Amino acid sequence: MSYHFISIEETCTAFETDISNGLSRKEVGKRQKKYGFNLLKAPKKKSFLSRFVAQLKDFMILILVIAAVVSFFVSLLEGHADFLDPIIIFAIILFNAFLGVLQETKAEKSLEALKGLSAPLALVQRDGQCEEIPAKELVPGDIIFLETGHFVPADARLITSVNLKVEEAALTGESHPVTKEASSIYKKETLLGDRKNMVLSSSLVRAGRGSAIVTATGMDTEVGHIATMIMDDDTPDTPLQKRLEKTGKVLGIAALLICACIFVLGVLQKKSIFPMFMTSVSLAVAAIPEGLPAVVTIMLSLGVQRMAKKNAVIRSLPAVETLGCATIICSDKTGTLTANEMTVTQLCSIHGTEDLTGSFSRYFFTLAAKCNNSKININNQNKGFSITGEPTENALLSVAYQQGISKEKLDLLAGRIFEIPFDSGRKLMTTIHKGNSSASYESVTKGAPDVLLPLCSHYYDNGKIVPLNDLKRQQIINHNRSMAEDALRVIGVAFKTYDTLPKDYQNRTSLLENHLTFIGLAGMIDPPRPEVADAVAMCKSAGIKPIMITGDHIGTACAIGKQLGFIHSDQEAIHGKELNRMTSGQLREQITHYSVFARVSPEHKVRIVKAFQGNGHVVAMTGDGINDAPALKTADIGCAMGKGGTDVAKNAADMILMDDNFATIVSAVQEGRGIYDNIQKAIHFLLSSNIGEIITIFTAIFFGLSSPLLAVQLLWVNLVTDSLPALALGVEPPEKDIMKRPPLSPKAGLFSKQLIFQIVTEGMMIGFLALTAFILGCKLLPGHNLTLGRTMCFAVLSLSQICHSFNMRSRHSLFKIGLFTNPKLWLSFFVCTFLQIIVISYAPLASLFKVMPLPTIHWMFVGVLSLIPLFIVELQKSFNH
Repeated sequence: MSYHFISIEETCTAFETDISNGLSRKEVGKRQKKYGFNLLKAPKKKSFLSRFVAQLKDFMILILVIAAVVSFFVSLLEGHADFLDPIIIFAIILFNAFLGVLQETKAEKSLEALKGLSAPLALVQRDGQCEEIPAKELVPGDIIFLETGHFVPADARLITSVNLKVEEAALTGESHPVTKEASSIYKKETLLGDRKNMVLSSSLVRAGRGSAIVTATGMDTEVGHIATMIMDDDTPDTPLQKRLEKTGKVLGIAALLICACIFVLGVLQKKSIFPMFMTSVSLAVAAIPEGLPAVVTIMLSLGVQRMAKKNAVIRSLPAVETLGCATIICSDKTGTLTANEMTVTQLCSIHGTEDLTGSFSRYFFTLAAKCNNSKININNQNKGFSITGEPTENALLSVAYQQGISKEKLDLLAGRIFEIPFDSGRKLMTTIHKGNSSASYESVTKGAPDVLLPLCSHYYDNGKIVPLNDLKRQQIINHNRSMAEDALRVIGVAFKTYDTLPKDYQNRTSLLENHLTFIGLAGMIDPPRPEVADAVAMCKSAGIKPIMITGDHIGTACAIGKQLGFIHSDQEAIHGKELNRMTSGQLREQITHYSVFARVSPEHKVRIVKAFQGNGHVVAMTGDGINDAPALKTADIGCAMGKGGTDVAKNAADMILMDDNFATIVSAVQEGRGIYDNIQKAIHFLLSSNIGEIITIFTAIFFGLSSPLLAVQLLWVNLVTDSLPALALGVEPPEKDIMKRPPLSPKAGLFSKQLIFQIVTEGMMIGFLALTAFILGCKLLPGHNLTLGRTMCFAVLSLSQICHSFNMRSRHSLFKIGLFTNPKLWLSFFVCTFLQIIVISYAPLASLFKVMPLPTIHWMFVGVLSLIPLFIVELQKSFNH
């Protein structure tokens, strides 16, 4: 229900609330139980079972399930039920699925933690006291206070409004701030945009102040209805997912064909059918990297956790990989490239630039503090302070406070008796105060210099009031122009004294705003974050084009853009009006010429994203409001603001910046590239190892030898070598030159031709080393027999793969990147080596795996053969670099 068609008193009665005192804490507790928290609900979470089943739908997993079932029934036909091999296969499948679900759950918990950190605040009246509380604790019937710059925390019926203007573009389509009027009452059928006695959740107070009764919270608000429509948790597959799916199918089919060939070859050589079938099935298990989905999921999750520590929370794991492909990063200026805190950097009198700590400065900021609605909050514990209010007024009051000027004392000594609020049309604000000994009253006016100066007839000069002639007037205009060219927002301050106030001054504001005495100009700016310039330079070196999007005037945008390195000339910037004149085709053709977009509306963002995408770019886009949700969803990577962003924006985004900082996006891109590299390293390692296993079995059977490995041995090698070393590669630090490479094309395959050749040759190397060990144990070394040969082959195949994992760390030599810079890989090396030695040396396990303990001389041969991959690949790297 809405309350725009009833009076304020009727609304209070409906909610049983008191305008003066608000709700009692006891009543708030009751209503929170009834209505719940004032939060937008997240999409419905999938159950553990549904996620678990989803993990089992992979093509490679299905092949393994079929193989396990068939192997069991074949063993039954042979006259004995063989449970061991199917159990091992199913254990591997279930373990991988469980890991995948576990890591997805961890990523969700990171997002839940973020929501608590980024909750907005609200000013509320409870038990007769005004206090600031998390907005999620609001309930219907609460009395809230609204001030310039605040987000409206819930749908509410206005009680009071003083020049209140609210931006509701995302909810109503109204492009300009709407003037609100508390006393109005409308017909029940009045459209949402015309209900000017109501304020809507997540809209922004652009001017003025007011109070209101909360009428709806959470999903019952208008923005909650929108959130219900746009919250869609289903996201299309990323390039990596598509590549992995395709790779998995190719590998699965290839493995089946090879295993079928081996089985047929064995039968033609009159080998026993059941052992040959089990060897073929086991080889299929070994050849198919069934651990790949789990390994990739875990790597992405580890990356998500690292990003969260760097203030970037990823909502969906596959989005991490897309970051590595980003070629365009579009960023808001305010709060992302800048500190989102206006700061006074220059002060001018009639004579020019003045010291910000001198006597003139003290006089100027004393008057600026009088004509100011911001509030200063002092922390007595650490002697710090914070200011709430409109950013421009905050900047002026901050300087006043730092000079020892107390607004609280000013308000007591020179109490305000009247105010003409700031109006975006007039661009002025005037307040009237009690005067001092020389005058009964004093008015202070501040605002845009081009509007203020024509109202001035005198100027202030070291305590004297001097008539303002044309020459002095031109000097002030020149000072204003110079400050504006430096991208400063300029505010002028003037005053006037009265013995008696003009009659009817409250209704005729022109009686107060004339014949003023000009004091000076304050220039302020939202300063760029110090780390952004380096981040922009890093983007460019990485082949990524950084784009600045702002609602500021084009002059300010160009000045900041040049300072941060986005552009070198004004020709690289474009105004929103010019965008409006372009068709989509024209914009797509011309958009690559620009790096700064000024006076941009939320509607322009979607056009900008689509235009870049139309040129084949992968686009990251930042946004904070509900109105940014379409652009965030359209972009390849949507980045929502964690501090000032709305829940709707966060739900539409792929990534959330907890510190609202551009440098965090660049850091996330670097991490994304590193994760993609690590995934590729792990796949490279798994495939070369698996090819090694295929080569070992196929070559031996092709030449009429006994099978060098039994089914259970193949399964063990697969379990040991495909797990810990591959996962350890997932935490490999990004290479130092990773941001000096061009972005990966989303159209590029998972493997280049060179990499495929590398994988095959490395697999052949591992296979031939294992065969060498088999032949040594069967034919040449003391005590040679089939069991000894299989034991040595079993050991070399496993240990050489573990050693080979070190080769995957980098394209550069291990000695260049540092032998011990990935301690987790060393841990996996020692654990896997220990397990392999125990399986061979501990009699009960040796019996289970049909191997025998090895004498020292045989272990020496195993050790040398297992280390050969390290030497060969290091030699190859030295030639390539």
